[in-house]
Amino acid sequence: MQKQNSSQTPEPMSYRINDPEEFARNILKLFEEGGRAMTSYMERADSQMSPFTAASELAEASKMMGEIAQRWMTEPVKLAEAQGNLMRSYAELWNNTLKQMLGENVAPVVEPEAGDNRFKDPEWSSNPYFAFWKQAYLVTTHWAENILDKTDGLDERTKQKADFYFRQVSSALSPSNFPMTNPEVVRETFQTNAKNLVQGMSHFVEDMEKSGDILKISQTDVSAFEVGKNLAVTPGKIVYQNDIIQLVQYSPTTDKVREVPLLIVPPWINKYYILDLTPPKSFVRWAVEQGFTVFLISWVNPDQRLSHKTFEDYMKEGVLAAADAVRRETGVPKCNALGYCVGGTLLSTTLAYLAARGEQPFISATFFTTQVDFTKAGDLLIFIDDTQLKSLEEMMAERGYLDGSRMANVFNMMRPRDLIWPYVVNNYLLGKKPFPFDLLFWNQDSTRMPAANHNFYLREFYHNNKLAKGQLKIAGTPLDLSKVRIPAYHLAAKEDHIAPAKSVFIGAKLLGGPVEFVLAGSGHIAGVINPPDKIKYQYWTAPKAAADTLEEWSTMARETPGSWWPHWSEWLARHSGAWTLPRDPGEKLGAIEEAPGSYVKGKT
Repeated sequence: MQKQNSSQTPEPMSYRINDPEEFARNILKLFEEGGRAMTSYMERADSQMSPFTAASELAEASKMMGEIAQRWMTEPVKLAEAQGNLMRSYAELWNNTLKQMLGENVAPVVEPEAGDNRFKDPEWSSNPYFAFWKQAYLVTTHWAENILDKTDGLDERTKQKADFYFRQVSSALSPSNFPMTNPEVVRETFQTNAKNLVQGMSHFVEDMEKSGDILKISQTDVSAFEVGKNLAVTPGKIVYQNDIIQLVQYSPTTDKVREVPLLIVPPWINKYYILDLTPPKSFVRWAVEQGFTVFLISWVNPDQRLSHKTFEDYMKEGVLAAADAVRRETGVPKCNALGYCVGGTLLSTTLAYLAARGEQPFISATFFTTQVDFTKAGDLLIFIDDTQLKSLEEMMAERGYLDGSRMANVFNMMRPRDLIWPYVVNNYLLGKKPFPFDLLFWNQDSTRMPAANHNFYLREFYHNNKLAKGQLKIAGTPLDLSKVRIPAYHLAAKEDHIAPAKSVFIGAKLLGGPVEFVLAGSGHIAGVINPPDKIKYQYWTAPKAAADTLEEWSTMARETPGSWWPHWSEWLARHSGAWTLPRDPGEKLGAIEEAPGSYVKGKT
């Protein structure tokens, strides 16, 4: 038998309707159910012009693209040249497609970038029909990117907005998102007589029924997980609570522990168990195993009754109340503190407030992907201008909080190719249920934000950048980050789209004490949740020599494979005193309930 030449183009797969009558019935049913579903969708908040909805962002994208087009219309020579380049690329693609249809092996006009999973199906290359759609899309988007790059007269903020909205539009228009131009969907439709599309419509209706203000596309099988059962299962007890926090103290697992306890301040925009996922991924469990006495704040999922709770309340009733409870429970006058994301921003603000008052109940501070200077805060700045802030404030004034689905929608829009469209294709076009994934279960378990706190945070930190400028006052006290002189460990993530590494680096330099800056591989979540037992990513450290920019720091940095967790543990141990006897949770304050407590289980 003659061996097939590996360079030969594979034969296109055959497409045949197995049962024409069933196919027709399913298509009819799809149109009927689809019409009702779309009518229902159009009545939802998603389709209204309110903050962080698809409708409002589509309007912004159209407006921005229109401005770019108008700029090019004023330069007809450049526009004609650009259009000529696009037409030549289309002509080359058409000629290649005809050759491929005649059985010739032809090199593609353009290839997707490495890691682009939208076009991994073999027929995107082997079948001339799908190869044409893929390459036409890539040619067009590359051309549009080039047009955007060469548009004159755009300031940095406008360029950032244009880039963002271009990603939204280009991600949405990928041929992988349409049933007749995605080979996997076409095959599934023919093989199942369109049952996949009917099932997909059913999944769409289910998602609408269980969503809040904004359509929440299922990213995982939520039935596979339960908080307190297979997530957030590190043993411990709730030893203190008030209106906005429960304080978890975790049970020791070592025969001796460090004298100085650790207080963790997670973000309130998401639930704390990102730090306590399944046991192999649990940062909390690992920290306990290193001999640290770990306390963690679990924020309440607020409703209208807590709409008046301010950023100051979150500092006093959150961080400071928790630190006082740790002191009373352990008898140790000072503890170490750790803040993640906006929890780190709150911790930084608290430290500056305490420094201004001459108080310091903390020995050291650790910050995970934390911003305190927001000049380089990335794509989130796009959603925070005077107009959008005013709309948000008006909407939150009506109900007293921001629905968690809106912030979740913003984070998903920052990575639409990874966090939106793969699930549209899988759930609604292929008609499949998403796979169980603990991280995506957490991502969908969103929380509300009280109006007073969230308004203050967005306006004073993101929009006005007052903390970095030394203009912020809390409880009438002016704050100056340079007065925070305790040792600090600042972790940034190289591919972070929420707290960009450059932004974290700039903020770290504002502190007045010694700072250990570490750069982790991957992004905002995976860069942090990177257990040592798997060499998945890497991290970079540098000598303590001063560096003015992240780029300069990177030239001095040394790469280490694996997790940064042990590096942090060694650093923290130097600030954690001697070894002492283990402490059982609630020995002095008593135990209110078993961990993870009731606050973290509150649903939106």
